[in-house]
Amino acid sequence: MLVLGVESSCDESALALVNESGVLASVMATQIDVHALFGGVVPELASREHARLMPRLLDELWRRAGWEHDPEAGWAGVERIAVTRGPGLLGSLLVGLAFAKALAFARNIPLVGVNHLNAHLLVAGLERPLAFPALGVLVSGGHTHLYRMDSPTEMTVLGKTLDDAAGEACDKFAKMAGLPYPGGALLDALGMRGEADPQLFPRPYTHNDNLDFSFSGLKTAGATWLTQHPEARFPSGEEPAKERLDCASPLLCGAAASYLLAVAETLGIKARRALSLFRPRSIVVAGGVAANSVVRRVFRDLADEQSLDLYIPSPALCTDNGIMVAWNGLLLARSGYRHSLELSAIPRGQVIPFDWQREPAA
Repeated sequence: MLVLGVESSCDESALALVNESGVLASVMATQIDVHALFGGVVPELASREHARLMPRLLDELWRRAGWEHDPEAGWAGVERIAVTRGPGLLGSLLVGLAFAKALAFARNIPLVGVNHLNAHLLVAGLERPLAFPALGVLVSGGHTHLYRMDSPTEMTVLGKTLDDAAGEACDKFAKMAGLPYPGGALLDALGMRGEADPQLFPRPYTHNDNLDFSFSGLKTAGATWLTQHPEARFPSGEEPAKERLDCASPLLCGAAASYLLAVAETLGIKARRALSLFRPRSIVVAGGVAANSVVRRVFRDLADEQSLDLYIPSPALCTDNGIMVAWNGLLLARSGYRHSLELSAIPRGQVIPFDWQREPAA
């Protein structure tokens, strides 16, 4: 089954063609340069960019798939169109949803809406089959969730962030330290140059017995430390920040390493607590922050300690991408699920309903 995936939940416009054998073609356009001027994503600009980029990306996708001279042959092979329906920025979601619906209607191809968070976790199964049940740890800029994963269509939320997500806390610390947007990857690069002090920052919201997260306290601790150490700020310059990392002070590199260790160990504490509720066969760690080297190391150690398989997507699949949407759509289609063209967008903060329709019996 060949599935076209459409992703537009935030500031990445992405399309992909995926079947049971893997990825046939994938394209993505980032909006980092657009939003870097404002230090973060501007929703109105993001939706406008999605509308501008999607048609161009489709042409490029067809070219990479080898169908540029015979697009009809390509469309003849597409059996499903999968699209992110939430959570995310409402305007961005609506652009992607309208684009996918138009293609589905024009080509008479069944449509399936995808939960963006589930897609992040399930894409690890594209690289090697997932072992269920699994403990899912989703860590991104906007979400920090723990799941019990019993199958590709059966996921139960065990805990989630009450305020700031882990990725947001990292980006905010990076911004306060003088790093440009997006700062998470740069913070990781600085941390690799420093030595972590386990006592420098707290493991927030862990002195309880629940599985929820709150990183606002860590963000406050980071801001306080930076106020007390103004000399640690990342130096300004004309060259791109990634080319000036060696100019950062050892003090900032050590703080970056310590801050990331606090984030990763907080995730590990809650994940270990979740493992006491059920015995999974594996741990799946996904989302943009799953590309962080400290997070990967902490969960590798946890999986080894618990004798569990560990699944972390390759770094390119940790960020928002069309491949994960197409793959999730394929898994849903295998289970007989689809949506009508009345499919609605679900913004961040609202529950995504399990409202798939069953394929009519043959």
